[in-house]
Amino acid sequence: MAETKKKVHFIIERQDGPNSQPYTEEFEVDYRPALNVVASLMEIQKNPVTKDGKKTTAVVWECNCLEKVCGACMMVINGKAQQACAALIDHLEQPIRLTAARTFPVVRDLMIDRSVMFESLKKIHGWVDVDGTWEVHNDAPRQNPKTATIAYEISRCMTCGCCMDACPNVNQSSEFIGPAPMAQAHLFNLHPIGEYQKEERLDALMEKGGLASCGNSQNCVQACPKEIKLTEYIAKLNRDTNKQALRNLFNK
Repeated sequence: MAETKKKVHFIIERQDGPNSQPYTEEFEVDYRPALNVVASLMEIQKNPVTKDGKKTTAVVWECNCLEKVCGACMMVINGKAQQACAALIDHLEQPIRLTAARTFPVVRDLMIDRSVMFESLKKIHGWVDVDGTWEVHNDAPRQNPKTATIAYEISRCMTCGCCMDACPNVNQSSEFIGPAPMAQAHLFNLHPIGEYQKEERLDALMEKGGLASCGNSQNCVQACPKEIKLTEYIAKLNRDTNKQALRNLFNK
């Protein structure tokens, strides 16, 4: 008698386009050790047939590095935003429910548009202006070893959007830019060259949708796949903006 293969049961919320209504389809894939969600979606893509035998279109999602580095495969898995490449089937309760992170506009199925995060980086001047180079001597800007350690932690951000999806203050009726862009403002303020635009970044964070919109729910810290201490750095920005506000007041 042939042994029955163990199956993995998925319930996937699908959407044919940005303006289409969502619907669900169920799939089964053969279980194997160390199977993750991305590999399961690849199996469904090879043969897009639902659990009840109906032929359908392949599920659309994003992936790139498959090593929890790029952030592209972020989706909501069993109610939690996380990286699909790092979500092992053995650690998930079945049926496994996959939905798009609806904090962001849905392009199709599990694929989302993160443009808002990159627009927010523009608002906070999320880059370093480099004008010329320096020889290695005493005049060159130097990175403090302590701030370099903090900067390295923040620089691991993948712009995946997990923190944005988990934050109750990031939604369609709010202009809040969210925790990830704010942490990036702190990152570039720590840079010896980026520090020259620190006042510009702090002024941007004092505008509508900036620091005042953060409710300090701590959800972002729990959701971050890189375990970045987001609220700790947001608190530091709060202190910096308070000082900046006083300077602006006395300079009027």
